[in-house]
Amino acid sequence: MRTLRDQVVGVTDVVVASVDGLLITAETDDTAEPESLAALTAATLNIARRAGSMTSRGVLHHTVSRFTDGYLVTHALGEMALIGVLGDAGMDLARLHIEAQASAQRITTLLTEPEVDAAAPRYRAAGQTDGTGEGA
Repeated sequence: MRTLRDQVVGVTDVVVASVDGLLITAETDDTAEPESLAALTAATLNIARRAGSMTSRGVLHHTVSRFTDGYLVTHALGEMALIGVLGDAGMDLARLHIEAQASAQRITTLLTEPEVDAAAPRYRAAGQTDGTGEGA
């Protein structure tokens, strides 16, 4: 997310959210409330997906909403999550789409990798000790 803000001119806020609008993480300034931006971005994505489905246009990749003073762009992360980007009127859309593809791959990997629990006991081979001098 930070890469999007650093590499793309005009990006002010970035959120990652579930498709039902629950905020996962955010990199924002004071432009928008992260939870509200996540919910609105999810609504935008879901409306566009429905329109694509009803018109047989295939899988949705992203949406772009252009306003007088900027943009709201949504990139789908599979069926479960999204990236929402808020930008000013000078935002570089072409660069955003390139950077969003790379970010989407990294974020999808992070969201789908199983979490490793550091407190969980680990398997020890026969003859190994657990640090107290005792075997498994």
